Amino acid sequence: MPVTQRKEIAPGTTVDVVQKQDQPTGRLTRGVVKDVLTNSSNHPRGIKVRLQDGRVGRVQAIVSRPDVKQPASPKGVQSQKLAKQGNPT
Repeated sequence: MPVTQRKEIAPGTTVDVVQKQDQPTGRLTRGVVKDVLTNSSNHPRGIKVRLQDGRVGRVQAIVSRPDVKQPASPKGVQSQKLAKQGNPT
């Protein structure tokens, strides 16, 4: 089933897409999203994306989402600053 909501897709997301030439067979291509090409918030046949290798297709499934980095704790930031200055932590 196609991913029809633009908000579900972001650069760095690993997805399965169907390219234009593969629409009759439904052959899927896996890749990582570089750009989201669909401007509207949704599309019934899937959100169109450009993969990092340049291929373009409509998203049929999300394989994995990009990692969300957690902000460093204030103590960790202070320790890093002290270590750079040569002071013991």
